Amino acid sequence: MRIALLTEGGYPYPSGDGWVWCDRLVRGLADQELDVYARTRAAGRPPHRLPLPGQVRRVAELPLDGPPPAGPGPRGRAARRRFRDAYRELAGALADAGNGTPHPDADGGSAAESTTAGSATGSGAGGAVLRDPVKDRFADGLYALADLAREYGGLGAAPLGQSAMRALEDACRAPGAARPVAAPRPRDLLAAAEFLERALRPLSAPWYGADALGGADLCHAASGGPAALPGVLAARWCGTPLLVTEYAVRLREHYLRGDGGRPAPAVRALSGAFHRLLAGEVYRHADALTAGNAHVRRWQEHCGADRARITTVHPGMNAAALTAVGEASEAAAPDPDDTTLVWVGRIGPAKDLVALLHAFAEIRGALPAARLRIIADGPADPGYLAQCRALAAQLFPDEAADTVTAGESPVAFEEVGSPYVPTPADAYAAGGVVVLSSAVEGFPGTLVEAMFCGRPTVSTDVGAVREVIGGTGLVVPARNPHALAEACGALLRDPVRRSLLGAAARARALELFTVERNVAAFRALYLDLVAHRPARPAAVPFTHPAEAHVPGHWTAPAPTGPGWAASATVTTAAITATDPGTPAPAALPAAPVPTASARPLPAPTAPAPADRRPVGPGGVGTVGGFGLVGDTGARGVVGGVRPDAR
Repeated sequence: MRIALLTEGGYPYPSGDGWVWCDRLVRGLADQELDVYARTRAAGRPPHRLPLPGQVRRVAELPLDGPPPAGPGPRGRAARRRFRDAYRELAGALADAGNGTPHPDADGGSAAESTTAGSATGSGAGGAVLRDPVKDRFADGLYALADLAREYGGLGAAPLGQSAMRALEDACRAPGAARPVAAPRPRDLLAAAEFLERALRPLSAPWYGADALGGADLCHAASGGPAALPGVLAARWCGTPLLVTEYAVRLREHYLRGDGGRPAPAVRALSGAFHRLLAGEVYRHADALTAGNAHVRRWQEHCGADRARITTVHPGMNAAALTAVGEASEAAAPDPDDTTLVWVGRIGPAKDLVALLHAFAEIRGALPAARLRIIADGPADPGYLAQCRALAAQLFPDEAADTVTAGESPVAFEEVGSPYVPTPADAYAAGGVVVLSSAVEGFPGTLVEAMFCGRPTVSTDVGAVREVIGGTGLVVPARNPHALAEACGALLRDPVRRSLLGAAARARALELFTVERNVAAFRALYLDLVAHRPARPAAVPFTHPAEAHVPGHWTAPAPTGPGWAASATVTTAAITATDPGTPAPAALPAAPVPTASARPLPAPTAPAPADRRPVGPGGVGTVGGFGLVGDTGARGVVGGVRPDAR
């Protein structure tokens, strides 16, 4: 099976959020052929790619930043007019995205029947299909631009040209445009045009031939949104099945953090409309969707994905490195003296370490021997880390057991890779209870790693935490230090309960969250998609002659007579058969005559006997696809000259 993996900002480089699971999936598909099509960023990208296994045949990259792709773009007055009209449709849909309302289709048919890119949104009274005109305009403009890029080898710098800027400004200032984009400034239009140019670069990628996405058995997009756009075009042009996997919703990420910096309201509104409409278009074209958890699945359904096409496939985690800690935890007896809490992850505002520190202050009031180890695994936010250190120093000044012992704080800030915590397994083994205090979370990978290690957990109810825990840990409301302190204190005081919850958590993690289970689930989806794909028409040998593959007009039909005789006609009465037993033909093509006046022609020769059949359906006079002039009704005639003629 030949699989095309579509990525953005990550794999095959060790950057971004999805490169880890992509690398695990690729290495698990050792018996398949994979092609990687990556949208990469030049700024901030690691200098070296990951070592790729042998099943990866090729890697094609398309830059996300930098100057536009080289190429003249649409050429000619008609092509430039087509580009202007298509860009106007796209920009108009983005400007009106906040005001579009579905309306019943006039003919009562489906949206797919009424337009090549329409999208149905529901049913109205009388069975009429409700369509969203904004989605229709967006799809029409997007695919018109894609067809132009395919015809002219790319869009070039046209999305940054004067006609594109005018179309964008007209769309923003048109009546009915959304309020945030109604009065754009020139710099807002420039920023929005640059965003759209980068977002539309997949339309110009040379990836849609028979030797690329068109020849793949299926496309697997590692995330939704712009990363899946090449798969949508391959599905539309080549019929290649599309599978979209989302472990974090790109649309949600855009709403939370935007596209870098703090863009102006007009730019943010236009980019948000693009991401929202593109997400719906990707979901409409995807043959199958996989969600990493129920939280992502709800987002997909909210954005218009068909519930019947969605399958939940949890991320696969590498349990081999944590096996030793998990087995040791199961074999050891409960330790009543282990009163250490451990937090592991990337330090940032979303992790809400401030609430954890306040909760630990309450825990220390009930259990003076309790300790808290905050272990950073990955890059940390320097400002937030400094704030947490200052708060810990204020809440927990250095303490000493007596007058001759050096004082120390019960809260320690460490990082994976240090001499005391060389590996993540050592981090989870450093305490009796693992805490997750996040205010915002997607799929809690650190929680799964703690479960592999056989550690009981106390977590806030955010993201997919409840789905991952499944009754093997304690869950409390987010931003509630008192509830977090009560749950942690209950586990620290009960070592037997800690042991039972840790064993149950490890069994659940080994059943649901291993790499082997993840790869097996995707393999089953691949086979199902390929099995339901219509078979490609098989190539019939010798269908076309060899010269058909040579550039030129070699296969054009040869002339059958002089041009001045093309309009001459011959009546049927002027043609008789020499053999009385052979009936005269009903009609024959016009024959060349020297004058415009019709005159009788010589009678044609009698047809060949039954044992002397013409050679080939085109007669002997047809050689290698060329239309040769001559008598082709009898054997031995080549090019209109008999072998015995002199």
